Amino acid sequence: MQLNLLWTGREYYSLENCLVETGESGSQITSTIIGQYEGKIYLVDYRIQTNPQWQTVLLEVRSRHSNQVQAIRLEGDGKGNWRQNGQVADAFAGCLDVDLPLTPFTNTLPIRRLGLQPDQSRQIGVIYCDLLAGQFTPVQQQYTRLAETAYHYQNVPNNFEAIIQVDEYGLVVDYPELFVRTAALTTNYR
Repeated sequence: MQLNLLWTGREYYSLENCLVETGESGSQITSTIIGQYEGKIYLVDYRIQTNPQWQTVLLEVRSRHSNQVQAIRLEGDGKGNWRQNGQVADAFAGCLDVDLPLTPFTNTLPIRRLGLQPDQSRQIGVIYCDLLAGQFTPVQQQYTRLAETAYHYQNVPNNFEAIIQVDEYGLVVDYPELFVRTAALTTNYR
């Protein structure tokens, strides 16, 4: 399956063109985001690879903003062990997912990986990648499935929460006040 998605950022005033390719060996996501936030104009290219269980095994990010370019590579084994730019990253031990706050896509990673049933909830460790601040930190997040296509998301401790609407693939359709999906097409780019 190959889907091409377009998200518009509300708070971040952005546009994202994301390609999700899913096959027997897992999923590969490639995306470009352009936007403006708090006086910073930014460009972000990212690539994520997952295994068939939707465990993140690779995150590559290249971004440009505030007169700087940054490149990050995180490699995971799906069990909470990470390497950052080739070096063991013990600070992220136990984190199974990554979160880029400039995109709604990274919410799909735990939604797909956890496979929650309605009314089930799970707290998880996540690598929070704040590109505009240049900070990568381990955090706790909680997902609760409310209905077939609705999830309650919150930071732990709870300093932010939202009810996220997704499609049948767990891809965000509406993330109130942050993102809205404006297009989704089944594609066959080769």
